[in-house]
Amino acid sequence: QLHLTITERNELTKSLEVVQKELQEKKSEIKREISEYKDRLLQAEKEHQDALTEANRKNEVKIQDCQDKITSLECFITSQKLEIEQLKSNEEELNNSLKEANQTLGELLKAKV
Repeated sequence: QLHLTITERNELTKSLEVVQKELQEKKSEIKREISEYKDRLLQAEKEHQDALTEANRKNEVKIQDCQDKITSLECFITSQKLEIEQLKSNEEELNNSLKEANQTLGELLKAKV
């Protein structure tokens, strides 16, 4: 019976060693997978950050373009307002000249009659 127990113990020891070896292999595999996932995560984070940086740069360029356009349009509006004021002034002067010319014409017609 002692021999049987020793044999059984040896078999259990071998089984335990096999299970421990399998567990060790599984542990190594899991560590490797974790390392791969960490690498992928770091790569994804880097790509995401690069994409954000590029998007921000493009947005800053667009914002600057829009600000430049706004400034240009403001200058154009100001020049148009000045031109309108000048045209109004010219119109007023022309109207006054026309009135004077009509008065002179009327006086000349009266004088002629």
